[in-house]
Amino acid sequence: MFSPLRITVLLGGVSAERDVSLSSGLRIAAALREQGHTVTCLDPAEGVLTRDTEQRLLAAGVGSAPPSLEALAGLAQRSLSPVMGTLPEITGADCVFLALHGGQGEDGTVQALLDMVGVPYTGSGHLASALAMDKHLSKVVLRAAGVATANWIMAPTDGTALDADAVGRTLDWPVVVKPSKQGSTVGLSIVGEPAALEPAVADAFRYDDEVMIERFVPGQELTVGILGDQVLPTIEIQPVKALYDYECKYTPGMAREFVADLSPDLQAKLADQARRAFGALKLGGYARIDFRLDPHGQPWCLEANTLPGMTPTSLIPQAAAAAGVLFPDLCERIVQLALAHRDRSRA
Repeated sequence: MFSPLRITVLLGGVSAERDVSLSSGLRIAAALREQGHTVTCLDPAEGVLTRDTEQRLLAAGVGSAPPSLEALAGLAQRSLSPVMGTLPEITGADCVFLALHGGQGEDGTVQALLDMVGVPYTGSGHLASALAMDKHLSKVVLRAAGVATANWIMAPTDGTALDADAVGRTLDWPVVVKPSKQGSTVGLSIVGEPAALEPAVADAFRYDDEVMIERFVPGQELTVGILGDQVLPTIEIQPVKALYDYECKYTPGMAREFVADLSPDLQAKLADQARRAFGALKLGGYARIDFRLDPHGQPWCLEANTLPGMTPTSLIPQAAAAAGVLFPDLCERIVQLALAHRDRSRA
């Protein structure tokens, strides 16, 4: 049994994944309290949450759509992020459990702040977080490390008109259009014809200043979790819709998720690709590596998630449970990985 700690869970925030983050963080807080720790929930947009507020938000769940950009802009105006490093809930914590998804919580900004104040935190460091968050740069690094990833191009940002026919010749149809630095499929769409490309790109630009256009890979949706040096069982996802979108990810019953029935050789290949991705991107603690398995049995890496969801429908908790690690123990192990990293850094 580990000694009780003072843990601050950072959750909520002002990214489009705010509701997912609240759900993740509140579950994490409950699990860590069950482990005997003293836990404070801190939302950079709203401050410290009371227990009553926690219960209300937990009961509300994620919802089937992300918050509007207008609502997020209002929250951002009063965000505590600029002074977070001075808050006693941060400076007095033995560990900060990062449950922020997307935006400043996952792009390395918060990680750099915590490094400056010397507080250990869960997950990857600031450089790895920023690298993995940028889908374009991460794909460049993945390819260099021998991890297969689908061809892609970046939409012009200088006002140059997008040549849809040229995109089709380069990538073939359909293509996937997505913000380069977002998660939870926010702003993502599958485009099957040239006429639909420009509106899809314009929609993705609402969420980011860079947009990726990627070759669509047909086949099975798979994800591989890594916890410390352990590769967790591969999970297969079968959404009820063609696209495993925000609604399917966070609405119970909108997707079937189960341990994938794979040959030993294929399982070993996926584990190798996940480990390569984890190492190449310099990830730490835990992460989730997403793949598509094409009809020829070739896995293609989609992206790495440095702070994967921990909601009731999220995939890392399901993979950990399949490996015999229940949710409170999963949260405890993530905290202990963070403390072990701090101790190694001091040595």
